[in-house]
Amino acid sequence: MGMDLGGGLGGSGSTRKSRQRTQPMTQINVTPFVDVMLVLLIVFMVTAPLMTVGVPIELPKTEAGQVDGSKEPLVISIDAKGDIFLQETKITMQALIPKLQAISKAGFKERIYIRGDSNVLFGQISKVMGHLSGSGYTKITVITDVVDKG
Repeated sequence: MGMDLGGGLGGSGSTRKSRQRTQPMTQINVTPFVDVMLVLLIVFMVTAPLMTVGVPIELPKTEAGQVDGSKEPLVISIDAKGDIFLQETKITMQALIPKLQAISKAGFKERIYIRGDSNVLFGQISKVMGHLSGSGYTKITVITDVVDKG
């Protein structure tokens, strides 16, 4: 009258383990997701300041505050040599208005920013502003850099 406790080889204990199914994992591991999001956040924090208009100019410094703009503005830049750029594309004064009319969504109510290098004569900036104003554009803003008070 022996009693099998399942401790031997080939007993009922070993067959029981082979028939038992593993349960699927019901939790989502969010650690890799958080890691990817943190890396993307760092990448965007580093690249966001570099996403300004690519024409290298030295802006004059003033004590004026920043202009509030929630959408992508149309930017006209005038470099130290007096060359005119619409966004990042070099353009002539004659081609400026037709190109603006083609790409502006709000028509003559479109906000236009003018960036002029501090070494360019103000007369060149005034010619561009006069040309825009004479064509019907009314929201023209001159962009400057902020003076360091430190």
